[in-house]
Amino acid sequence: MNYPANIEQKIGFDSIRQLIINECISMMGHRQIEKISCKYNYAEINTLLNQTEEFRQILLFDNYFPSQDYFDLTTVIDSIRIIGTFIEIQSLIELRLSVATILNCIKFLRPVDEEIKYPELNKLADNVHLNEIIIIAIERILDEKGIIKDDASDNLRKIRKDLKIKTANAEKKLNQTLSIAKKEGWTGEDVSVTIRNGRAVIPVSATNKRKIKGFVHDASATGQTYYIEPEEVFELNNDIRELENDERLEIVKILTEFTDFLRPFSYDLKNAYYFLAQMDGIRAKAKFAIKIEGIKPLLNNSATMEWYEAKHPLLYLSHKAQKKIIEPLNIKLDNQHRILIISGPNAGGKSVCLKTVGLLQYMLQCGLLVPMKHTSETGIFNNLFIDIGDEQSIENDLSTYSSHLLNMKTLAANATPETLFLIDEFGTGTEPQLGGAIAEAILEELNAKKAFGVVTTHYSNLKLMADSNNGIVNGAMLYDTGKMQPLYKLKIGKPGSSFAFEIAKNIGLQQHILDKAMQKSGKSHLDFEQQLQQLEVDKEEISRKQQELKVADEFLSEMIDKYRNLNEKLDNTKGIIVKKAKEDAKELINQTNRIIENAVRMIKESNADKDITREARESIQHFEERIEKHDYSLKKQKPKRDAGLKKEIDNSPIFIGDYVRIIGMQTVGEVEFIKNDKVLVLANSIRVTLPLNQLEKVSKKEALQKTKAPKSNTYGNVMKDISDKASKFNPSIDIRGKRADEAISLVKHLVDEAILLSVYELTILHGKGNGILRHVIREYLRGISEIKSFKDEHIERGGDGITLVSLK
Repeated sequence: MNYPANIEQKIGFDSIRQLIINECISMMGHRQIEKISCKYNYAEINTLLNQTEEFRQILLFDNYFPSQDYFDLTTVIDSIRIIGTFIEIQSLIELRLSVATILNCIKFLRPVDEEIKYPELNKLADNVHLNEIIIIAIERILDEKGIIKDDASDNLRKIRKDLKIKTANAEKKLNQTLSIAKKEGWTGEDVSVTIRNGRAVIPVSATNKRKIKGFVHDASATGQTYYIEPEEVFELNNDIRELENDERLEIVKILTEFTDFLRPFSYDLKNAYYFLAQMDGIRAKAKFAIKIEGIKPLLNNSATMEWYEAKHPLLYLSHKAQKKIIEPLNIKLDNQHRILIISGPNAGGKSVCLKTVGLLQYMLQCGLLVPMKHTSETGIFNNLFIDIGDEQSIENDLSTYSSHLLNMKTLAANATPETLFLIDEFGTGTEPQLGGAIAEAILEELNAKKAFGVVTTHYSNLKLMADSNNGIVNGAMLYDTGKMQPLYKLKIGKPGSSFAFEIAKNIGLQQHILDKAMQKSGKSHLDFEQQLQQLEVDKEEISRKQQELKVADEFLSEMIDKYRNLNEKLDNTKGIIVKKAKEDAKELINQTNRIIENAVRMIKESNADKDITREARESIQHFEERIEKHDYSLKKQKPKRDAGLKKEIDNSPIFIGDYVRIIGMQTVGEVEFIKNDKVLVLANSIRVTLPLNQLEKVSKKEALQKTKAPKSNTYGNVMKDISDKASKFNPSIDIRGKRADEAISLVKHLVDEAILLSVYELTILHGKGNGILRHVIREYLRGISEIKSFKDEHIERGGDGITLVSLK
């Protein structure tokens, strides 16, 4: 039982229904959505949810599902059941296309030699018993353009052949007569054959109308032109008309024969089109679910509710269009806390909470996916009762309060442990003390009947009921007393304040009026409410800070581990490095001794010959220079070709025509163009755009030396390096499962490469989890000046598990 009769309008489900209808392809799907109704059977609701969830998975992750040619031929199928009737050509075209769509849908759901992936949708095809024999029969008589084929029957082929011959003869004779008329001047040179009364005629001037023998079919409004059908083609045109009539009769005969063939398939076709209507309706529900981020939560076959991050779908779509964030709802109703009393300031979100509960529960029991967290648990209520808004009735002589009391009477009489009631501003509409007393008594009755419910109120006596009645719990809509604005967040466990004075002050009510009101109400009461509410706000802020500290602490722990490991690694390798340095020094000394001994031996053997002595001295001097330049080698090596070139760096600003190189590399290029912080450089006949802060200016002298010097094999060609990097560069990276420091290192390398190669879009897949890796990566990205922006991927392609990065 649902109460009142207009419950769908009360909670906004009529708007949800229309949005789903907008996603339909055909009127068949439209009618399916119009039939949606609230269900109470667990198996039926679960099946509907599974069907929509399976189609949601198809739309998000699977290949193309047939989504065109959803024609409804059910009325046509009903009309051809009578013997002697025939299907029209347009209907025949739509039949061919829609039957092909139905068969393709079944092939998608039942792939050959593959496991069935979508069992609930597959079950819907069990009653479809069609094969391609209907399409084959249609294609035998109908071509791709939707015209009956010439060979659909032998008689039609003969008729169209004769018709073609006679039409050609008539056109030939008509054109001959027209040519004679033009030559003789009976008609204008620009005149052509036209049609009057369905006959081909020649326009002739009034003075020459008797020059052409034939039949006048029409005349112009001025009487200056007559339209004549020459007698030479009159009989031919009559024959053509008879053949065209014979053609129509033959086509009717062909369509009648096809309809006789089709008639035995009427029952199967009706089932097939019902299946197509179901596919259209479920597809529309799945598309809408994707738009509102709807999912299939855990469904229990009992009256229960434990929702996390639930969102009002209409409010979510509205906020999304305005790029605003919606505050999700967390709510729990069970046997220990069946009735939730929400209090708080006006315009603080109490009614939105109430409507969110009502709308999502109704959507769920209609088999629609709902926007909430996957871990949410939902239940089924056999009675849904709503009392929201003003039901004042002049016709029935009912005031607002009287209509509310009638609603309460109905609720109290029909409430059961499977009832969910939602009451807005409970008890208002009459004298507060009496209205509050009646509301309290009604709530005690509903609690005694074990009914579930959510009510909103400002009455203190209702807030106090949670302390003395098992099954009732308070909830508060939080309000920031510092910023004087509502937070639209529900906190279960404590009652909320109405903040009447704060709101009145915020809107500018005169201060002397507020002062009098405070004196009348009692300052201690106001202070208590303010302190209670501020404690809840502070508690939320502390909880948020604790989460941030947890993330930072985990990151810091990882960094400490990293540096500890590095320190251990340095300690382990220090001895190796010292030993290697000693060995190198020993080898250097030995090599020095050998050179000196060799020089002494050469001088002795030559009896101190001047040339030999000079050569020995130069040998020692050359070795000394090699040591000073750190260019000596402990093993035999080929000298580096660039050894004689010295880098000369110019720190002055870079302009067009200057010579530059990438910092840390050797290749020099000439600046051709500068725009903002981007520089176009020509190096080794290759043009490349590089960031200005990655270049250093070199002197013209060094640039000329670099140009003349042979290319270094040691460093390679920097442009080739950049080209190789660009060909191998992947703008996407997967860092799932990485530690924070590892992930940052990988992202840093990716960003550096992107800046070097002028790549402006990057994709970082970090997963969702607890959001720690996402937080760390984004904190790192905020500190990079070259990053223009970053955001979540589209929900259909990964949502907040993927970060899209844009570079400047």
